[in-house]
Parts: sequence; C-alpha cells; structure tokens
Amino acid sequence: MPASAAPKIITGNSNPALCAAIARRMSIHRGAKVELVDTRVERFNDGEIFVEVFENVRGEDMFIIQSTSNPANDNLMELLVMADALRRSSASRITAVIPYFGYARQDRRTKARTPITAKLVANMLVGAGIERVLTMDLHAAQIQGFFDIPVDNLYASPVFALDVAAQFAGRMDELMVVSPDVGGVARARELAKRIEAPLSIVDKRREKAGEVAEMTVIGDVTDKVCIIVDDICDTAGTLCKAAEVLIENGAKEVHSYITHGVLSGPACERITKSVMKSLVVTDSIAATAEVKATPNIRIVPTAPMFAQAILNISSGQSVSSLFELDTLMPIYEGTLGR
Repeated sequence: MPASAAPKIITGNSNPALCAAIARRMSIHRGAKVELVDTRVERFNDGEIFVEVFENVRGEDMFIIQSTSNPANDNLMELLVMADALRRSSASRITAVIPYFGYARQDRRTKARTPITAKLVANMLVGAGIERVLTMDLHAAQIQGFFDIPVDNLYASPVFALDVAAQFAGRMDELMVVSPDVGGVARARELAKRIEAPLSIVDKRREKAGEVAEMTVIGDVTDKVCIIVDDICDTAGTLCKAAEVLIENGAKEVHSYITHGVLSGPACERITKSVMKSLVVTDSIAATAEVKATPNIRIVPTAPMFAQAILNISSGQSVSSLFELDTLMPIYEGTLGR
C-alpha cells in the first residue's frame, strides 16, 4: 500500500505546463496542496537521458505525466527512463499518464513488411515497470488490447460538448456534427449524441497515400453550422479541404474540434487561411508559439479531467464517471466558453 493517502506526480519535459495545471487542479479537488516530485531530467552530451528523483518515493503511488509528442522519441525515452528510476526506487505502483499516445497511428499492418508500433510501445511501457496507463482519445480503441495491464482511455467529447454548449448557446438547432472520414464516425456520433445534433460524413477517396483525390459529403449540410470532429490534426491538409467541401455544399459555417493538435509543418498557415472559423484543440500536446499566435485556434484544458481521473484511480473510484456531464460540469465550471 502507498505510504501516504495522496498520489504523487512527476513529469518529464514534454508538457510541463499541463503537468503544473494538473497539480493545481488536484490541489483544488483535494482541498490540500499537491506538488510535483522534485526531479532532474537532463541529457548527457551525447543525448542520452539522465533522470534523478530527489524525494523518497518508496511505497508511493506514482503518476508520470508525459505526452509522447514531438520530439516523440525523446519524450517516449524520458517516460521509460523515469519509470525505471521509480521502479528501482521501490515505488508501490507506477501509472503512466500519457495525454497524447504517440505511435498510435501505426496500429495495424496496412501493407507487407510494416510494423505495428502501437503494440511495440505497449511492450516497452510494460517492460519498464509501468503498471497502469491513463490516456485520452487513443487513435484506435483496440490499442487498449495491446496491453496486459489496465488502460483507462478518457474521451474529449464530454469536454467538447460542454464547450459547444457554451460557444453556440442559442444556435444549437443549427449545428451538424461531421466526421472527416468513415473511420471516425463513432467518435463523431458520440459528440452528436451529447449535443443532440444530426450527423454527416465526408467520404474521402485517395489515388495515392497522402493525396486526397475526391471528397463527397454524405448528408445535407445546407445552412448548417458544421462541427468537424477528429482525434488528430497533423498537417491540417485534409481538415482544411473538408471545410472547403462543406462550404461548397451549402454549410453556413465550419468549426473543428480535434483532441490532439499535432499541427506540424504548414498546419498553422493552412488553418489561418482556411474557411474554418475556428479550430479547437486540447492541451494534450504543448502548444508552440506558432499555434498560440494563430487567431482561429483555441485551446481547451484537459487538466480538470486528468486531475480527477488520477485522484479516482489512486482512491479506487470509478474513472468512467468522468464521461458523464453531471460529473464534469462542476470541475469545468468557469473554464470553458471563453
């Protein structure tokens, strides 16, 4: 059993702002101050990662908060080294809190002689001594089955539903949720159900990898305020093209809600020039200066949800209760719709 009633959190370099926010929210939820474990995560001259924990963690319930975003390899290795350091320091339990689970897009073999990196990363995490994973919006739900340890997959859709209700108050009857591809229909349907809006699909046809040859809108979007929902936005090419197609098919406005804003390469420039009125992403990936400077990108916080999930896991309470609006509304009060 843990030596203290409170979980202890530790972070690498991937998203320190989110980790600090989670600590603050945990302090609010518990009514007692939660601080990050004092740790040093540095590089040797040749790039090797060095971790030193300056506090006693023997018998403690430890939570490592680390997204495996860009630079994915460095951040993943930091997570593994931190887990090894905690395991060798006799931590009671090690939970990896991975807001953005990298390498998840390679979750199956799409052609001969290709890897399944999501399974490879799962094996590495378990091998490092991690006993539980907490993440958000896995690219494919079946990735949970790649682990032989418990995996709690949080969903951004309840938070998005709260934000939509705040942003589009008085216009809810104009909304239509849009899936940018057939594979994302389940995710889009979940948000559509929460905000009681109809559902449409943008069907993509590719002539070759990375190039969309044709897009067809399934459903009538005439005079609708369309909300595109997806889990990842990388270069934003397909997203911006989908927005154009929706406008061409009679949509009044297009907004997008994306869980993980990878936003690499020309993404910000494309989004700035896009017909999309807004792109909403979570802070699961630390925003770059370019992302923060893009006028039509808005960031919603995940710290309230992750903080409560960590507290629930530590105390043996339900995590799925966080999927309900009645549970989320009190902990998100005053943080959305701005």
